Amino acid sequence: MNFKGRDVISVRDFSKSDLIYILKIAKEMEKEKPKLLDGKILAALFFEPSTRTRLSFESAMFRLGGKVLGFSDEKVTSVKKGETVWDTIKMAERYSDVIVIRSPVEGSARLAAEAASIPVINGGDGANQHPTQMLLDLYTIQKTKKKIEGLKIGFLGDLKYGRTVHSLAIALSFWKVEMCFIAPDALQMPEHYIKELREKGIKCHKTSDVFEVSPKLDILYVTRIQQERFPDPLEYEKYKNAYRLDITLLDHIKKELKIMHPLPRVGEINAELDDTEHAIYFEQAANGVAVRKALLALVLGKEK
Repeated sequence: MNFKGRDVISVRDFSKSDLIYILKIAKEMEKEKPKLLDGKILAALFFEPSTRTRLSFESAMFRLGGKVLGFSDEKVTSVKKGETVWDTIKMAERYSDVIVIRSPVEGSARLAAEAASIPVINGGDGANQHPTQMLLDLYTIQKTKKKIEGLKIGFLGDLKYGRTVHSLAIALSFWKVEMCFIAPDALQMPEHYIKELREKGIKCHKTSDVFEVSPKLDILYVTRIQQERFPDPLEYEKYKNAYRLDITLLDHIKKELKIMHPLPRVGEINAELDDTEHAIYFEQAANGVAVRKALLALVLGKEK
């Protein structure tokens, strides 16, 4: 399977066989391969704050023997002087072999891919897509549960603006799974996603009560209420404390339930759950290195 030169912009760019192959390469990338990308340069262009995505991409590139250049704040770039993102990309491609871009603007990654002649990887564009997070989430589920098929997966929190949820739900629809969307009505999964999932034969449920469905779940994927996505600050204040999971959750779940979170968390998971056998969100974040090593190697044609 040839990924060389491909962009990674949306979950919709992948087939099921693509996803399975990437997960296979990610498993191989857990081994050290210090010279695989020797001489290659990653341009990390982060127009929006990031911790895990940026650092794991940098770690992945360094661990493969490559180098990284870029920025983590658009205020230090020529965009502040009026330069277009298109021109920024046209310059960055001349300094690097692959680009990862994060932006608060939906569609920015697709625009960057149109501008660049080298591979572009979407590190998150607004409330739209986050395909590399989707891949590490799939990898974490498969690694933890030894399968994806047949699982019951709950998504909790900000499902309206949650790009990680949007990407992961569509990816999971390649397998026969059951999904439950747990959120206040105003933050529920957008209806067009529900419609698409049901058309693919996926069982979907909506509720605002986590305890109503938690006893049936194999995975509980928690997200924060994203202040930066709300057009109205008062709306955020209304919903910011919608969910606060603590040790009492353990009385309402299966012993095998695993709790995931793309992080950062802002209070929706109490730290008292961190040391339980159910919490795997820090392992999930760590898996980002292997998955992003796989993606970088694949798009540069150096996976073996």
